[in-house]
Amino acid sequence: MPARSGEIRARRLMRKLRISAWGLSAGFTGSDYGRAKVYGRQHLYPLNLLAPHRLGVDGFLFGMRATLLHGAGDVRVEQVPDAVLKHPSDAVVRILASTVCGSDLYPYQNGPGANGPVTIGHEIVGVVEEVGVEVRTVRPGDLVICPWAFSDGTCEFCREGLYTSCVNSSMFDLEPDVVGQAEATRVPLADGTLVRIPGEVDEALLPSLLTLADVFGTGFHAAACGAVKAGSTVTVIGDGAVGLLAVLSARLLGAGQIILMGRHKARTDLGRQFGATHVVADRGPEGIEAVRALTAGRGSQIVLEAAGARSAYDQALGVVRHGGVISRVGMPQYDEAPIGMASLFRHDIRLVGGAAPVRAYIERLLPDVLAGTIDPGKVFDVFTDLDGVPEAYRLMAGRQALKVLVKP
Repeated sequence: MPARSGEIRARRLMRKLRISAWGLSAGFTGSDYGRAKVYGRQHLYPLNLLAPHRLGVDGFLFGMRATLLHGAGDVRVEQVPDAVLKHPSDAVVRILASTVCGSDLYPYQNGPGANGPVTIGHEIVGVVEEVGVEVRTVRPGDLVICPWAFSDGTCEFCREGLYTSCVNSSMFDLEPDVVGQAEATRVPLADGTLVRIPGEVDEALLPSLLTLADVFGTGFHAAACGAVKAGSTVTVIGDGAVGLLAVLSARLLGAGQIILMGRHKARTDLGRQFGATHVVADRGPEGIEAVRALTAGRGSQIVLEAAGARSAYDQALGVVRHGGVISRVGMPQYDEAPIGMASLFRHDIRLVGGAAPVRAYIERLLPDVLAGTIDPGKVFDVFTDLDGVPEAYRLMAGRQALKVLVKP
C-alpha cells in the first residue's frame, strides 16, 4: 500500500515545478511573496508555501481539493493551495482515507461563524510524501495514522499519555493547510503525532486502521477512564460509532455484562456483534428501569456516555450504581448539569472522561487490528470519494448513515 519511492520523487519534482511556474506566471520573480485567494479571502503566502497546479477562473492558483464549510449545512469541495512543509517538524501526508466524524456535525449544523469558510475533517490514514529536516520517526513512503490532535510527544503531558494537553498541541482545521477531508494535509509535530504502520498492509484493513485516528480511540478512552476490567458491569449510552466502539472496548477489557442503550436496530445489531450482552431501546424512566432490572436493581458499575446530550447524562445518572463511575466522551452539548449532593456526592459516584488522547491508545489497539482479531471498521456503512462529502454530511446529519469513509 505505501507509495513507491519513484512515485514520491515524481511528486516532489512536480511540486517544485509548480512553484516555479506559479512564480513566473504571476510575475513575482522579484518578490518573495504572492497572494492567493483561499477560502473566499485573500491570504499572503511565501512563494515556497504555494505549489498550485492550475490557474483558477479568477486568476488565482490552486493545488489540491479540500472540504470547506461555508455556512450551516453548506459544505463544498474546492481547490486550495497544496499542503507543503512550513516548519522543520512538519510532514506532508497524502490522504488515503478520511471520514466524517460525529463532532463534525456540530459546526456543520451551526456554521463556522464569522471566520468561515473553514476547512473541516480530522481523522486520516495516509502515506508520508515529505518530511521536515527535524523529523526522525517517519519517512516518505510510510503508511501512517494521524490522530485528531497534534502533539510533540516530549512534554510532561505527552509523557503521561495526555497528548490532548500537550503544551504545543494543535488540531486540525485551525490552519488552512491542515485539513482531514482533502487530498493531502500538512501535519505539524510529525514525530510526536504520526504513528507508522509497520510492514505490508492489506487494503481491506484500511477502514479499521482509520478508526484508530479517533473514533475507536475515543471509545477505548471511555472504557479506560471508567476502569473497565474483567467481570465489570457496563452500560453504554449511545449507538453511534463511538458508542459501538466503546462496547467493543469494554469487551476487550473483559467486561462481563455490557448493556447498550440505543434505538436503531441496525446499529444495536452491530453492537451485539461487538460484544453487547443486552440492548435497551427505551429512554427516560423506562430505560432506567430496564437497565436496573438487568442489574439486580442496583444499576451498572460503569456507565460510558457516548452521546453528548444532556438527556444522555441524565440517563447515566439514572443507571449508574452507588459507588460507580460515569465516563463521558460524547462532546457535551450543554454547559450545566447536576453534580451536587443528590446526583453524585451522596452516592460516591465519580465523573471522569473528556477529550480522548487517542495517540495514547494506538499502539495498544493496532496489533489486534493488523491481526484481524477485531474489526472496528464495521462502523463504516457508507463509502464515497471527495465529491460525495457534502452528501455524506447530509446522510449523517439525518441519521441515514452511521459513519462515512472518504477515499480522496
